[in-house]
Amino acid sequence: MSIEATAKSAKPGIVLFAYGFRCFFLLAGLYAILPMAMLYWAMTSGRWPADALPLFVWHGHEMLFGFVAAAIAGFLLTAVPTWTNTKAVAGMPLILLVLLWLAGRVVSLPWVPTTSVLVQAVGLAFFPALAVVVSIPLIRTKNYRNLPFVLLLAILFLAEIAFHARYAGWLEGQIPDGVRLVINTVMLMIVIVGGRIIPAFTRNALRAMGRNATMRDQPAIDLAAIFSVIAVLLGDLFAIDSTTTGVLAALSAGFLLIRLTGWGGLRTLDVPLLWVLHLGTGWLIFALTLKSLWLLVGFGWAINWMHAFTAGVFGTMILGVMTRVALGHTGRILEVSWAVVVSYVLVSAAALIRIFGPWFAQNAYIQILTVAIAAWIGAFLIFSMVYIPVLLKPRPDGKAG
Repeated sequence: MSIEATAKSAKPGIVLFAYGFRCFFLLAGLYAILPMAMLYWAMTSGRWPADALPLFVWHGHEMLFGFVAAAIAGFLLTAVPTWTNTKAVAGMPLILLVLLWLAGRVVSLPWVPTTSVLVQAVGLAFFPALAVVVSIPLIRTKNYRNLPFVLLLAILFLAEIAFHARYAGWLEGQIPDGVRLVINTVMLMIVIVGGRIIPAFTRNALRAMGRNATMRDQPAIDLAAIFSVIAVLLGDLFAIDSTTTGVLAALSAGFLLIRLTGWGGLRTLDVPLLWVLHLGTGWLIFALTLKSLWLLVGFGWAINWMHAFTAGVFGTMILGVMTRVALGHTGRILEVSWAVVVSYVLVSAAALIRIFGPWFAQNAYIQILTVAIAAWIGAFLIFSMVYIPVLLKPRPDGKAG
């Protein structure tokens, strides 16, 4: 489903808060850099507050609940108006959402004490607020098909509670792994959204170029892919790191591979805005395969499979969707510069280095992480430099949005 701008009320010249993608994609691009930079600083300087979350735990929290959350917000606040044919959230309501996200980042800083109930509430408030904003137009227009996204936001909220409960000692007994719950929930979002936009974007572009746009219609495989990912999510909740979960991951990778082969990806190799989305799905298949190999066979080089999801899948898909949606919604030609293509390459390079580097160069752990961090920062620094003007300036056609 192609996403087209629907906002009609934004004032000319005041565009940062005219549509959700503008402010939240800008924040996602910039915040993809900060936790990585702080990770490098702490690793090389040896400075980290003793009473804060452990360095890598904090880093994981901020990449998921900061960077990924901003990208999700930007997408949903842009997609829902199209799905419902309603006015986009803009102006003060959008500003308040942004301030809530920013407040969450401030209270998550390692120097901020987390014992206060108010601090905890602020840190947890973003997903519920986003869910309310998203659900209102869906319910008003009876768009029940997309209400599951509200449920997924609720699961992300519960995952953040589980994360803090595990590290702050809020609850006793066995607590679900909040990080894995987030990863699996975002993976499910990507599978659902990707199944809609990737074949649609590909078909439309191929037709516009006069190429063969025929694709296999395989609804049964689409459903199998979605439910297999749900099964992986449940496996990590109730049978974490088990043979069962490894088998489920392998089955899910198989269904996603069959689905991907029907989308005509090989016909898009000269269109970066398209192949990056196919590459993101390829990363998802690869990540699930790595996970299954680690759980079923125990290959040492597959131990960092989780970074295949976070850096490989999320990094590639978020970068691909942000670059495509930002151009389409600002009325620009759907083409990217060579610099943006370099950012696509860098994010995959960062993921590959982070996954396999520490295993194959165990005596150079810090150096390997430094290279991976530099590649990741480079990817999103390029995105920010290229797209900040796109996100801040009014549409060249004079339309609102």
